[in-house]
Amino acid sequence: MVTFRRSDPRTEDAIVFRNILIATDGSPHAQASLEAALWLAPRVKGTVHIEHVIDLVALEGPFLHDLSGSLGFEPFLNFSTRVRETLAERGRTILDEAARKAAAAGVEADTHLEYGIVPNEICERGKIADLIVVGANGMNARFERGLLGSVTEAVTRRASKPVLVIPGPFGCITSPLLPYDGSSPAGKALEKAAELSSALGLPLTVVAFSDDEEEREKRAEEVRSYLKPYSLAVHIEAGSGAPATAILETVRTGGHDLIVMGAFGHSRIVEMVLGSTTETVLRQSSVPVLLTH
Repeated sequence: MVTFRRSDPRTEDAIVFRNILIATDGSPHAQASLEAALWLAPRVKGTVHIEHVIDLVALEGPFLHDLSGSLGFEPFLNFSTRVRETLAERGRTILDEAARKAAAAGVEADTHLEYGIVPNEICERGKIADLIVVGANGMNARFERGLLGSVTEAVTRRASKPVLVIPGPFGCITSPLLPYDGSSPAGKALEKAAELSSALGLPLTVVAFSDDEEEREKRAEEVRSYLKPYSLAVHIEAGSGAPATAILETVRTGGHDLIVMGAFGHSRIVEMVLGSTTETVLRQSSVPVLLTH
């Protein structure tokens, strides 16, 4: 039996995601993640923090040094400084445009221009956020077809806070889906799904997974017990077989537009060797995925 940390759904303070961090590089996927953050923020009475990170790995890597040498700049630092200034100007332009969109949406927002290793900087600022919102891909999306962007994948693995991954153009959220397998990560996902669905006034569909019918019913009962204090319309379905396949099929047939799930399931060893359910869902989902940690 999973032990849950229950917040009181009757209190305003039970609403999560008051501080929402959105990481942007100006790409279409980043624009979609900004739209998602601006849609969510007023509904949870949240503030949006918009971050753009200038990648020091690219800025100070061997490519630029080789290029500066071939162009005859002496010393190499002169060329790197010029590139740094150009990237900073571009970053400020991206942030200013995002801030204008937030103001137009009536959302309180601030902006942050950082230098560093991109996923590290996002995770560091994410420590003082309640939610990190990222696009599934970034500026290099054309090279990463069928894959998560490298920055997004690193953030989903390293972040200590929930991460909302936006795979494409964002509309709105009306029908969340929660896969539940009785694990501790699934219990954390249940907490966030309940709080978010309650805050947004949405129904919640839960798929209780197990190949054993008795165990599956036990997990369904855990869900019913936990959700009882919440004023939610709840639908619980039975799930068996390959979880990732079942989750994605349920999304397709049920018209769900958000998946809420734990970042890891029962067997971390199996996940590292074979690829986790979470990773498969992230790579193949056509709808946003909210990962809890």
